[in-house]
Amino acid sequence: MTSREIVRASVLFQDPPRIAHSLPSPWQTDFAGAGAGRDPDFVPSRPGADEWGCVWEKAGDEDASMGQVTVHPLADYAQLHDYPFPDYTDPRRYENARRVVEQNTAEKFVLSSIPLSLNHRTDYLRGFENLMMDPYLYPKEFGMLLDRQTDIAIDAVQRLAECGADAIMACDDWGLQDRTMMSPELFQRFFKPRYARVYTCARELGMLTFLHSCGHIVDILDDFIDAGLQVIQMDQQENMGIDLLAERFGGRIAFWCPVDIQATMVNGTLDDIRAYARRLVETLGCFGGGFISQWYASPKAVQHSQERINAMAEAFTEAESLCAG
Repeated sequence: MTSREIVRASVLFQDPPRIAHSLPSPWQTDFAGAGAGRDPDFVPSRPGADEWGCVWEKAGDEDASMGQVTVHPLADYAQLHDYPFPDYTDPRRYENARRVVEQNTAEKFVLSSIPLSLNHRTDYLRGFENLMMDPYLYPKEFGMLLDRQTDIAIDAVQRLAECGADAIMACDDWGLQDRTMMSPELFQRFFKPRYARVYTCARELGMLTFLHSCGHIVDILDDFIDAGLQVIQMDQQENMGIDLLAERFGGRIAFWCPVDIQATMVNGTLDDIRAYARRLVETLGCFGGGFISQWYASPKAVQHSQERINAMAEAFTEAESLCAG
């Protein structure tokens, strides 16, 4: 089977011959990345500004942090009517995605990033306090802002489907260490229907659906599954428990994980790391598929030494056939 077929079989629980991998060189990756690109005409209005008008500042090591937004362009909803949202219908944004698909002679699985970060982008646009208060104080305007972001994500989905991408990928952290950032009830009211619109569009166009979301998210993972999410990429599992994740969600959603980046990967021995990697495969990947190995691609930011990365990658590779169909 090709890499594309192995990833699809892993996600769809169709008994792949091995687990799918997303590991650094010299280990294997079954993926090729081809997302929506930046506006080629974009010129920052001021230093640190992104396409959305959010101004970012970094402190200390440039490689250790993405920084934080210090200017929120929609801090006042009075600005919403005239706010210039980025245009994701521009075909120039997808030139690289088209090239990746055309040059994919190795038959990798083409995973395309889309601008769907309803939690974080709203935080960047409004500010965190406003994000937390908007469902109560400004539910109408809050819904309008989420709808506009959802429309933009769907614009990207449709154009990436035309390019021939296999799946969409978004990043939206929803968990603290022991609970969700918002109540499940608010998530269900404001966010779940918007994710469902995007995932329904993608699946109708033949693409699989991936999301990165860290933290303790078990209380809303059923909602993501109901909305049409097929793969959850989570860098933490120990705060929820691998067994709990398998018991409640195994066979219903595929897991794309490294060894827990905050706990075992930092504090465990090399043998602990190897054992944890094998346990991920054995516990989450034994549903006729359901597990994809991963590494954390910014190791310096989380203090992962090369020795520890090697131990994890070797264990994943050795364990790749443990749950093969």
